[in-house]
Order: sequence, then C-alpha cells, then structure tokens
Amino acid sequence: MLDLALFLVVIGMFLLGLRKPFIWVLAYLYIDILAPQKIGWSLAQLLPVSLIAFLLAFGGWAVAEKKDGFRLSMRQGLLAALLVWCFITLQWADFPEAGAEKWAWVWKALVFAIFLPLTLTTKLRIEAAMLITVLTAAAIIISAGLKTVGGGGGYGNLYLFVNDNSNIYESSTLSTVAIALIPIILWFMRHGTIFKPDWRVKLFGAALIFACLLIPVGTEARTGLLCIAALGLMLLRDVKRRFLYIGAAAAIGIAALPFLPSSFTERMSTIKEAQSEQSASTRMQVWSWTLDYVERNPLGGGFDVYRGNSFTYKMPVKEVDGNTVRVTYQDVTESGRAFHSSWFEMLGEQGWPGLILWTLLHVTGLVQMERIRRRYAGRTGRIEGWQGPLASGLQFANVIYLVGATFQGIAYQPVVLMIVGLQIALADHVKRRESALDKAAFKEVKAANRRADARAAAPDPAIP
Repeated sequence: MLDLALFLVVIGMFLLGLRKPFIWVLAYLYIDILAPQKIGWSLAQLLPVSLIAFLLAFGGWAVAEKKDGFRLSMRQGLLAALLVWCFITLQWADFPEAGAEKWAWVWKALVFAIFLPLTLTTKLRIEAAMLITVLTAAAIIISAGLKTVGGGGGYGNLYLFVNDNSNIYESSTLSTVAIALIPIILWFMRHGTIFKPDWRVKLFGAALIFACLLIPVGTEARTGLLCIAALGLMLLRDVKRRFLYIGAAAAIGIAALPFLPSSFTERMSTIKEAQSEQSASTRMQVWSWTLDYVERNPLGGGFDVYRGNSFTYKMPVKEVDGNTVRVTYQDVTESGRAFHSSWFEMLGEQGWPGLILWTLLHVTGLVQMERIRRRYAGRTGRIEGWQGPLASGLQFANVIYLVGATFQGIAYQPVVLMIVGLQIALADHVKRRESALDKAAFKEVKAANRRADARAAAPDPAIP
C-alpha cells in the first residue's frame, strides 16, 4: 500500500506539471529529499523518477516560463565555477571509479542549485519551494521522532524509511538538517501565506520543532548537540527578553535530562575527550593527513581521495584493577577513513581552489542575508514584513549547516544546496522589487517635472 501511495504521488505531481510546469520543480525537491524510489519495492522503482523530474523541471522552465530579466547572480557563478572545477579535478582523481560514482550525484545537486533560483520568481514560489522542502524532510523527521519517543533510538539503531546511510538518511546529516530547518519552520509559523499561521499551523510547527530536537537524541549524533547549541546562541539576537529566554532554555534543558537515555548522555560526554575517544582521534589523524596531502597536491586529488590515507596513532586503554586505574597506550593503524569534515573534504578533494570557492559561496550568502535582514528590520505588513525574517531564518540555517559540516563530510549535501538556492532567490526577488520601485518612483518624478514644466509654460491668466 505504501509503495502504491508513493508511486501515485509522484505520477500525480508529474501530471499536474502539465498544467503548471513549476510543479515539476517541486516534484524534484520532493523526490531528491525523500527518495521514494528507495522506499518502495516495486512500483516506485519501475521508473527513474529522479531523472525524469530533473529533466521535466528544466524542460518545463525552458519551454513554458518567461525569461524576462534572466540573469545569473554572483553566487550562481560561484556554484558554476565549483561545478566546473569538480569536473576538472575528476580528470586526475586518485580513485577514478569511486570519484565517478560521487560525481554522478554531485553534479546534479550543483546544477539544480544554480537552476532553482531561476524558477523562484515570486514570493509564492519561494514559499512553495520552502514548504515542500520542510514538509518532505518532516516526513522523515516525524517518523524518526516517534521511534525515538518509543525507545527505538540509539547510535546506528534509528532505522528510517530506508536502510541507506546516504544523503539525508545518514544520522549526523539528518541531525544537522533537522536543526537547520527549525528557523525556517519558525518563519512559517509567523509569516506563511500558503497555510495561514493560525493555531493549527503553530501547533504543528511546535510539534515539528520538538521532533527536530529529538533527532540528535534518537541518532545520538554529537554533531546534533553542537547544532542545537549554535541555534540557541543565534536566537538570542532576535528575542526581546534575552534573560528570560536564557533562563527558560536552561530550565528546559535541566528538566529534559532525566528523560534522556543513558546511552545518549554517555555518548555526548565524549565530546570533550578528543584524545581518548577513537572517533575523534581518527578524525584528527585524517585532518593531519589531508594537510600533508594538499601540501604535495595543492589542486586536490579528486572525489574520495581519502581512500588513500593510512596512519598509525596511539590510543589510550584504561585497565581497572580494584581501585587502581592504569592507562596504557597501544598502536592503532587505520586506512581509508573518511574526512569527517566538509572543510577538509573540499581541501583534500578539490584543493585550495575548491575550498576557496566553497567558502566564498557560504560566506557571501551569510553577508547577503544579513544585508536583507537589516534593510527590512522593523518593517511589518504583508508586503514588506516577510523578507527580513526569512533572510534571518535562511542565515541561521546556513550557520547551523556550517557548524555541522565542520564534523561531517557534507560539502555537497543536496538539501543544503537547496537552501543556498533559496537564499539566491530571495536576494534576486528583493533586487527586482526594489528596482521596480525605483523605476516607479523615477516615472513619478518625471511626470511631476512635466506637470511643473507645463504649468510654468502656460500663460498667466491674470495678465491681460
């Protein structure tokens, strides 16, 4: 039954796109995040639905959409440059077969991030794309949250719709994405128009935020705890009663401690034990290897170059004999360990050029959103009251991603690249609107000048 439902939803979106081609863009967002072809076992796997949606989205825009004012922004140029550079480094990749497998999905994620802003030409479209992104991810998040509440969590034990440790279904990635979506959910609870922010929307939003906060607990991903801390600190900027907010957050955190599973608290406590925790020790060794590798290969080694690493380090081992604890060190040799950091992922795979492009992409996005936030700060109403809060929400989501990306190799994560596309679309929308207002104001000034000239040239009726 689930298989049939997934198949009908996808086919239904394809058919609706015949009337409104923009729906094909939403269909690709839905398919790329949820991956229904992996959930279903028969019907959903009959067609290459992801590729079909990808081609329909581009074809529908090319044939049916207006191209007035078509142009690429600087950040789309950065995405295009990163795409080209990734293809170039693929030519000398240390592991060409593994690199080709990664390239097969990376190029689609980058191309769609470049393309997405071209289709989001109105507030309604921007909101629709965000809504599909949030609700599709919510299907996974709510399911994982319910399993966590039911005691089905645990590191590596929280089974989602698919038994696939890739894309959003990887535990640490899901934790980062779930927390990054919270600022966008908050925006929908205050400024959404597709679903008016009444008590039902606010109740659902609050429940979804709670489910998002449960994901780091259910997955026991330490990165998720750092993302929650980052979100809590950033929200201080926008709250009016900061001391009350700090007190309430501390009280909720303390009250939640007795309800957290012991396995979660034990795993979180290892954050501060970098030298004695194997995962952290391995991570630092990989990062050290990457720096040495790039010193010899400043242009990078192509996708999945980490497969060539090998290192030996000393791991402390505690031996307890009664009340005596003795620590000895043993040599541990490992090889082919992943980067566990997007910064080092970009540096190792794409070298300094790739890391610079990727860093510029995200830093310019943070600056761009900050400018819009400040420009529209304090403005209210349906016309101007939504841009500033949305810029703030997308900025927060980006920061949370960068915090999580410091400890995960998710440099090309499709959901995050969708958020980058939304940032670009918002900035372009603001520019178009302000340009239209400037043109209208200029026309009004010209009309006023003409009226003044006509009055000045007219004969004075008081003069005989």
